[in-house]
Amino acid sequence: MALSRSVERWLLAGDPSVRYRVMTRLLGRSGRHPAVAKARKEIGTKGWAASILAEQLREGHWDNPGTSGGELYRPKYIATNWRLIVLADLGMTRTDARIRRAVSLFLRRFDAPPSNFGGPDSETCITGNAVKLLVQMGYRELPQVERSLDWLVHAQKSDGGWHCWPSRKGTLDAWEAMAAFAALPPETRSPEVNEAIAKGAEFYLERGLLREGGSRYAPWLRLHYPVHYYYDLLVGLDFMTALGYGKDRRLTPALDRLEAMRRPDGRWNLDALHPDSEDPNYQLEGPFYPFGLEHPGAPSRWITATALEVLARAGR
Repeated sequence: MALSRSVERWLLAGDPSVRYRVMTRLLGRSGRHPAVAKARKEIGTKGWAASILAEQLREGHWDNPGTSGGELYRPKYIATNWRLIVLADLGMTRTDARIRRAVSLFLRRFDAPPSNFGGPDSETCITGNAVKLLVQMGYRELPQVERSLDWLVHAQKSDGGWHCWPSRKGTLDAWEAMAAFAALPPETRSPEVNEAIAKGAEFYLERGLLREGGSRYAPWLRLHYPVHYYYDLLVGLDFMTALGYGKDRRLTPALDRLEAMRRPDGRWNLDALHPDSEDPNYQLEGPFYPFGLEHPGAPSRWITATALEVLARAGR
């Protein structure tokens, strides 16, 4: 099913981050197109990104209930770490002074000994997300990014996957290294990164993006945003097609399932904000604060744009 005029109009009537993404990635308009330039200029001054940035404190962080001293990671999912992940997805970059302030603080805190950037405190979820957001925001050249990429390469398990906890085997849930690699401009990927991508792709393809354990895991079949560190069908399809594996026949069942989740009107719903709040078996340490841009159970411009981009990369 092609992008219908009604869905196109609906997407272009949304947040400037969605409009910019749809026009440049789905409609093929250049940055010089007046509507594209207008949307790009509005990101951070109107809509979702602007609302997040309006709550930023002068030092560059976001205030957090129940914490002191500008805690950057907790509570989930409103501390600075989580805000930056979303702002990077929305298209905010280092050209904005508010982003430079937040990233400067983020780097000082997380790069202090023993360090989450390639140091002994590194772990796949935090490190992968940090690399991805920094690259998206225009900080590819930082030594912290290079160290973290090296760490992610060496943290890969022998089966080609990763794990956020001590384990000899990988898990589909630990997808952040692959998403970080997908964010890298291809010409900047080292031979070691390319080798890790190939091994990681086999890990996901062999499992069809969804086969792990004895039974289906329901949260992986719910589409959600913000993603943070949670996995689902669309998360896997997004980084796999971005890395060039959209035509691999082993993705066919996952792509078919994504198409089957499309509503009759050509849109996709946002199923959940945070799978942990839906799954009674998942225990989260400490309080968390659900954060969303759209309403669960309703058509989502962000999910729809992502799904359409995935299908386009896969030649559908």
